[in-house]
Amino acid sequence: MFEHLFPRERFQRFYKFLEEKGFENPSPFSKGTTSLIFKGKMHEENVIIKLARPDSPRYNLSREAEIIKVLEGRGITPALIEYGTFEGLDYLIRRFAPGEPILYADVEKQHLIEIVKKTALLDALGIDHGQIQGGKHIIIGKGVWIIDFEKAGFRKPKNLTSAIAMLFLNDNSISKRIITKFGLNSDFLSLIMEAAEEYKRSRNVEGILSLISSL
Repeated sequence: MFEHLFPRERFQRFYKFLEEKGFENPSPFSKGTTSLIFKGKMHEENVIIKLARPDSPRYNLSREAEIIKVLEGRGITPALIEYGTFEGLDYLIRRFAPGEPILYADVEKQHLIEIVKKTALLDALGIDHGQIQGGKHIIIGKGVWIIDFEKAGFRKPKNLTSAIAMLFLNDNSISKRIITKFGLNSDFLSLIMEAAEEYKRSRNVEGILSLISSL
């Protein structure tokens, strides 16, 4: 999967480096624009390791590690295990988020409520994820996780309003599935839009939560 980016010898050195840290059975998992993702076990726990791509013009893993530390214990994103460098490339190891991206998941009402609460908490902390609307970074399982803070920053946040647009208002596969599943009509969509506008003004999330709880 990554052979065109890494010579075989460098892969072998990286795997040995991981194994010395207790990382078992590392294997390629996915590839992003700025990092390579591996999956494995560490101390009998499923983990993910992100390694900065050698061909990426920008490495944001140090910022991502900083943000994950700020979020520790808040139930928003899996905990950071380690951050460091390997042969000049940043890496971070975090706990694995069980589930599947919301792009493909069967979304229940409780998931919607969790998304609202967690994106509102990100807003309150002044952290803007930057990619909420894409749908790839919200993981749905027994609960909800938000992952991949590579493009996040401490700037004016719009996580919750971006999530509401993705879930209900924009013309995309996610909103179409949710609208169909819950039988939503134009009146509900107008109300959720008004509640999102009120949240922008007041940061009061109760209107949005009340509407979703009524589904």
